[in-house]
Amino acid sequence: MSEARQHRFVLPEGAADLLLIRHGETQAAIRGQSFPLVAGQGDPALRPEGEAQARAVAARLKSEPIAGIWVTTMQRTHQTAAPLAEALGIEPQVEADLREVHLGDWDGGEYRFRANENDPAFLRARDGHEWGEIPGAETTATLHARVRAGLMRIAARHPNELVAVVVHGGVVGAALSIASGAVPFAFNGAANGSISRLVVQGERMIVRGFNDVSHLAGIS
Repeated sequence: MSEARQHRFVLPEGAADLLLIRHGETQAAIRGQSFPLVAGQGDPALRPEGEAQARAVAARLKSEPIAGIWVTTMQRTHQTAAPLAEALGIEPQVEADLREVHLGDWDGGEYRFRANENDPAFLRARDGHEWGEIPGAETTATLHARVRAGLMRIAARHPNELVAVVVHGGVVGAALSIASGAVPFAFNGAANGSISRLVVQGERMIVRGFNDVSHLAGIS
């Protein structure tokens, strides 16, 4: 051998290549009004900017060899997946364990106001990487356990395939923290309509990308 080129990533045999897409931007919270609830969790619809983000995701990915599309129990993921599903002729499937973190007493839109006001419980949650600091919310450990389980089920269905998984910001953060071993909130804050990438082979997870928003130029 006269030369050795640098390593290029190749999908491991049997692995699933998961594109984690955060849903598009949703309707604004209004003080004193709750979003519609699904199993006690806020279920707002996309706002026009979020619909534009969903179309941009579809334009970005419609030529990729995507073998499946997965969504959660919440309408914002279904709405975000719809343009891509139509372009590819794929019926989305639901993975309930990838629903957003349950925010307890602050679900339905209240969390946004508490975060903007730097409520002490929000600050404790943020600084301690613990969702359970929010009254009635699920713990970070509970979130991570179900997110891992949901990702493993999807990966088991799609060996050697590329899959679009439309989820939530807290779920993207949990998934990449689990995969990388980073502190729990290290990857929180993925943009609406962004694409992150996670490769799953058996119990092994590899982070291949985070918060790609190159397809969202001009949407604000």
